[in-house]
Amino acid sequence: MQLGCAVPVSGPWATAEAIDEIATLAESLGYHSLWVFQRLLAPVDEQARHRLDPQYRSVQDPLTVLGYLAARTREPRLGVAVVNAPYYSPVLLAKQLTTLDHLSRGRLDVGIGLGWMHEEFEASGVPFDHRGARTKEHVECLRAIWCQDVVEHHGLYYDIPRSRIDPKPVQRPHPPLLFGGSAPPSLRRAGRMATGWVSSSRADLASLADSIGIVRAAALEAGRDPDALRFVCRAVVKVRENERGPLTGSLDDIRADLATVAATGMTEAFVDLNFDPAISDLDADPDTSRRHARRVIEALAPNAS
Repeated sequence: MQLGCAVPVSGPWATAEAIDEIATLAESLGYHSLWVFQRLLAPVDEQARHRLDPQYRSVQDPLTVLGYLAARTREPRLGVAVVNAPYYSPVLLAKQLTTLDHLSRGRLDVGIGLGWMHEEFEASGVPFDHRGARTKEHVECLRAIWCQDVVEHHGLYYDIPRSRIDPKPVQRPHPPLLFGGSAPPSLRRAGRMATGWVSSSRADLASLADSIGIVRAAALEAGRDPDALRFVCRAVVKVRENERGPLTGSLDDIRADLATVAATGMTEAFVDLNFDPAISDLDADPDTSRRHARRVIEALAPNAS
């Protein structure tokens, strides 16, 4: 299982200096990939459908951060887990992702999500209903833009007039698309349409093998090779000396848990400290967070003894 690392994007520690420091450190330690995530807003209305943890209150834009990482690193792959496709038009997102693929010299991995928060759909001016079908058509548009010399699309949700949309990505036919989502329809969609699947920050480690099984079965039914798929685990790590849970505990505990993740069939995982309240809460000290993150990243590095 290849091991990656998330960079600071949530809370007070998500500064340009910290992003640069953690990314360059991870690259020097041999981490395979660097990752970001998306959150547009955190509802505060008393009638809001969702209440989010504090680490969702202040989140940097993932695609902008990936552009910065493309300039500051040379070797690791750069991934977003995930960008919610319905918030964008296909032409706009394709243009942004193609540019990132060029700036990174072909290192981009694209996690695609449906979105799940009503308030973010409202703020984006997009209906919440039919988001699965909308995302399916969105991905069809992305592939047409990336793979066809002249593009024309007229569908239920999107229209693209007959156009040339260049340049094309560095990676051919296009950057890998890793679908998010944990519900069976999302998992089956990943098996039918995507390069692979990426788990969420709240994924139950005990259910990873079952989720992988659903994705693989859908791929096989669609006539695709399930062994060619990638499976990426967001490893939400919390180093604690007196607490034990999945990916929570001592460094030795966490190493053991990562080995368990690998045994489920995950081909990749990335250590994500953005969801540790000790690091990303709004009242956390940025310098303390950064020092703690360095220690964890150094201790869990792929080439650590």
